[in-house]
Amino acid sequence: MLIMRNRRQDRDRGNAPEEPERNRSRGRRRALLLCVLALPLLLAFFVSVLWYSFPHNSGRQLTVGQFTALVQQGQVQDATVQLGNSRIAGTYGNDQHYWVAYDMVGVGAVYQTEIGALRTANVPTTVEQQPLKGLVLPMLGILPALIIIDGFAIVYLAVGMGGGGDATGMAGFGRARSRRVHADDAKVTFAEVAGVDEAIEELTEVRDYLASPERYVAMGAAVPKGILLTGPPGCGKTLLARALAGESGVPFFSISGSNFVEMFVGVGAARIRDFFATAKLAAPCIVFIDELDAVGRARTAVAVGAQDERESTLNQLLVEMDGFESGSGVVVLAATNRPDILDSALLRPGRFDRRVSLDRPDIRGREGILAVHARGKPFEADVDLGLVARRTAGFSGADLANVINESALLAARRNRSSIGPRELSEAIERQVAGPERRSRILTGEDRYRIAYHEAGHAVASTALSAANPVTKVSIIARGHGGGFTWWSTDGDQVTVTRSQLLNRVVALLSGRSAEMMVMGEASSGAASDLEGAVSLARRMVAVLGMSERLGPFSVAVSANGSVVDGIGASYSERMASEMDAEVQDILSEAHLRATSVLQTHRTSLDSLAHALMESESLEGEPLAELLRPVRETHPEPVGAGARLAAPPTNGKTPPPGLDSPPPGLDSTAKAPAETA
Repeated sequence: MLIMRNRRQDRDRGNAPEEPERNRSRGRRRALLLCVLALPLLLAFFVSVLWYSFPHNSGRQLTVGQFTALVQQGQVQDATVQLGNSRIAGTYGNDQHYWVAYDMVGVGAVYQTEIGALRTANVPTTVEQQPLKGLVLPMLGILPALIIIDGFAIVYLAVGMGGGGDATGMAGFGRARSRRVHADDAKVTFAEVAGVDEAIEELTEVRDYLASPERYVAMGAAVPKGILLTGPPGCGKTLLARALAGESGVPFFSISGSNFVEMFVGVGAARIRDFFATAKLAAPCIVFIDELDAVGRARTAVAVGAQDERESTLNQLLVEMDGFESGSGVVVLAATNRPDILDSALLRPGRFDRRVSLDRPDIRGREGILAVHARGKPFEADVDLGLVARRTAGFSGADLANVINESALLAARRNRSSIGPRELSEAIERQVAGPERRSRILTGEDRYRIAYHEAGHAVASTALSAANPVTKVSIIARGHGGGFTWWSTDGDQVTVTRSQLLNRVVALLSGRSAEMMVMGEASSGAASDLEGAVSLARRMVAVLGMSERLGPFSVAVSANGSVVDGIGASYSERMASEMDAEVQDILSEAHLRATSVLQTHRTSLDSLAHALMESESLEGEPLAELLRPVRETHPEPVGAGARLAAPPTNGKTPPPGLDSPPPGLDSTAKAPAETA
């Protein structure tokens, strides 16, 4: 421990351990500059040698016969034998230049014939040695090799320098390229993390250990070597890791699991080794691997190609994590939203000793998260963050942060000096269903159909669940939806009953049923409603064991929660047929119930639809007054205390155990022109 601290102090003060690395870095830069400057010089020299290697004689080219005839006629005035060019050049006639080529010097028959003719005619003849011509052939072999070597050297040095300050040449491929956050730069603390109180408690002892390890070492206590943070996206896994670094006051190394995955063999394992070697030198510290599933996926029995390379990377990670000595001061944090696909050897005690689960926050957690993100923003006096928390059931921390930010953007766009309830309500609707599209021009028939579609959702939902009243209905397009229906909830549901799920299916199909009742046929605007109803009914039958025909029966589900069909399914074709028949029965019964409810309340349905066509959006007291006759009759009691929660919404992940998104928004009614 003392040795590690001394190394760290020397490095922080800029002492000798960093000086050789600086010198090597300067040497690499100088070498790269020299190689870059040498490349054009080598190319220019090579071109010059090529140009010099070709003979450059002016005048007329003669054949051997023509040359011999001119010599015999006495017209050749002089001759120069160019040994390097294998040519004879000179003048003839009226000072005209000529040249003639011959074959092998000294031994060719043509050469002997030409020289013999010149001697016979007593033509003045000289011999030009051209010694530099003998260097052309070796240079043509050496220069291309030098150019290629220089090009490789440039790439070698450039890649090495681009791989980080500590990368040496091509070894940069094996560098982890992790991002280091110093203790002074880590500004996030546990006070700025809300909604995950249990997770903070689990990490508190890690913070205490990193802040004062001597106390734990003296007691013989061992801190967890690895902590795995699991949970849906946007729940604060990375933020919690940064807060731990800020609280502990130690260096924080961050890297993504995908950085260890490379197409070159052995690079992933080399980066694992480099990453952990760097962490050990900076101990005590925290290393954080985000998206661990990219490198920690479970190994298979047969691995070929890239699969084998990924497994070698995982094996190296297992070795490095198991090789930490007690008291090394290095704590590994990792985050993933796919813990089910991680290798079992990675999760065993001794590697990841502790598993901290983060979930979507409850109402108190949401209120705390909203308070954190509302700091420093001007809010009006009548803004109630508790009310916003109740309206955002199922939102993650990232969703809530986006709601606050969107409300601030809306207030700035409207030139307001503070954020009011209207901006917050609009931000919630934008987060779930998307921004309003008032520029969309609908035909009269489409407007009429969408109004009855949304009115059908509102009437059926009110009749089946008076505890969760409909608080807003609109036919203003948002995102891809042509309208939406909004429910309010009085708390977070953890479990849901069969009767409640059946009511949700009815509520989903009520828009389509209203269209068929009024227009005589369904439209493509109910396509996403139908998709949600089928998905919910299939989960009831295949996963939740709520089928009267199949009884308590459940099949495997995929990582995204859907039922596994086809290859890999854990049920037979006969069982699949039974499940399909049961799903069809549920959907048919739900459609009949939705039609019955709407027929019973046809007057309220018509009134609400016409009011929507006039004002486009209804909420508050006007909407409550229109739905009052429906709430007072309750023609469809289903189960004691059955309550209808929000139907599923496109683009939102439902809370755990509830197949419905926050916070009860239906944005599925689309214009027929948009949904095919």
